[in-house]
Formats: sequence, structure tokens, C-alpha cells
Amino acid sequence: MKAAKKLFGGNDMLAKSLMARINALKQADTIRDIVVMPTFHFHKLRNKDGRDLEGYFAIDVKSRKDQWRIILEPLDENKEPYVPCNIDEIARMVRISEIMEVSKHYE
Repeated sequence: MKAAKKLFGGNDMLAKSLMARINALKQADTIRDIVVMPTFHFHKLRNKDGRDLEGYFAIDVKSRKDQWRIILEPLDENKEPYVPCNIDEIARMVRISEIMEVSKHYE
């Protein structure tokens, strides 16, 4: 919790929300469990400013109003990205194993 609070410049609400999202990710059997949660706002990332985000997705740390996102990359059993990454086809088989990044992903 201390590291989360530091990441968000002391914002206790964002830190608590991040910890809640991490717990939800840990408890999810597959990524589908996250996709179906409307409050997480699971969405595909788009390429921006030369950053290739194809195959990456994000969920909100707290809400759409906050700019912080948890970045996810679905990987197969060999820890390789799906190409192409059609989330509707793979969501029931992809397990969540790690969080790649917590960031303001368009900065």
C-alpha cells in the first residue's frame, strides 16, 4: 500500500482503488472475469504518438475521470502474445499472471 500511495503522490483513494483492482485480478480465473465488470472499463489500447499498443488492454485504476490505468497484455501458455489478439475469442482461456504496468498510458 505504501508503494501505491507513493506512485499516486499520496492520493489514498487511488492507492486503495489500485489495491482493490489488483485483488480482483488475483481472484479472477480468466481475463473474462475482468472484461465483464463494467466498473473496470476494460478496453483495447490504441497506438498513439508512435507507441505500438496493439494487443494491449487496460482497466481503470479508479474511474474514467482519473487518468491512471492498469495495462494488460494477454499471453498464451508459453508467455507469448496472441497474434492477432482477438479478446472475444481468447478471454475464457487467458489467465492473469502479472500486471505489466500502472501508468498514465498516453503520456
